[in-house]
Amino acid sequence: MLKKQVYGTTPDGENIYLTTLTSGPYSAEILSLGGVLKSLKVPDRYGSVRDIVLGFDDPLDNLTSTTYFGQIVGRFANRMANGKFSIDGVDYQMELNDGKNSLHSGKSNFGWKNWHMEPFEWSGSPGVVLSLYSPDGEGGMPGSVNCTATYLLRPNGELMIEYEATTSKKTVLNLTNHSYFNLSGAGSGTILNHEVSLNCDRYLAVDGQLIPTGEVVKVASTPFDFGTRKSLGKDIEAAGGYDHCFVLSKHNTPLFEFAQVYDPLSGRIMRISTTLPGVQMYTGNFLDGKTIGKGGVAYPKHGGVCFETQFFPDSPNHPSFPSCILDSTSVYKHTTVYAFGVK
Repeated sequence: MLKKQVYGTTPDGENIYLTTLTSGPYSAEILSLGGVLKSLKVPDRYGSVRDIVLGFDDPLDNLTSTTYFGQIVGRFANRMANGKFSIDGVDYQMELNDGKNSLHSGKSNFGWKNWHMEPFEWSGSPGVVLSLYSPDGEGGMPGSVNCTATYLLRPNGELMIEYEATTSKKTVLNLTNHSYFNLSGAGSGTILNHEVSLNCDRYLAVDGQLIPTGEVVKVASTPFDFGTRKSLGKDIEAAGGYDHCFVLSKHNTPLFEFAQVYDPLSGRIMRISTTLPGVQMYTGNFLDGKTIGKGGVAYPKHGGVCFETQFFPDSPNHPSFPSCILDSTSVYKHTTVYAFGVK
């Protein structure tokens, strides 16, 4: 089932649309503003349905918050050291908004923009395609970019997000979804009891500003080892809080399942697959109990966990990292699937 409605207006007077996708016992709400996954409702082991993603009731709150709840983030998700990169010997300077670095492309972040939205149905599953144009030079990045982000909700509990983009000339491109998941329900406490396994054998070492040093470290026998399922809280203090890019054991495959998340309280299970080489696992370290979310509930530290599938942060400045360079003869196309069940 599909439903599209006007949900508000931007400061510039544009309509903000909300599309609701319903498929079996599952439903998802997507905003045109930021391409935000506003809600995702899935049943627990007893059949009780709850919203499992953090967010705001008022879509305009997304414009004044740096939580990035549920946004489609780009052009370059994550951090860029000093906001600088070069392509073919030409230097480019992005906005600095994270100390001396750039985070999620600063004010030009796609998550602040109002996307064009068109619902559709495919093989009995409801979906919505969002499209956006970014002009040459926006945010200090070269090339005009046309991109789409497509959500599709299947009746078996799979939420697919597919990204596609083209550019007029060589540029960097790294798109992701910044949803915070709490499988017990948004606003129900922390995710420290969530049990996670990651098919990721390495992670990127970072400096004090969370910028990759270039060192790719084996996770074995470290707090970053999720090869065997364990609770997020077990080693979180030793890790200094998780806000790190994990390297998938396999990539460049049609879809690789790299994560399983289990909430013992509700019985909900989330499995995540992607075509991308890395995932930033972020445990809501900067939430502080002051951000008021849906239903007037304050979100505490570690109130949600993000799995931001992506190219590696600061990758243009590390030749050994997988390249996020897109040229005018190629198409950026990647898929991530969140699949839900219970036990």
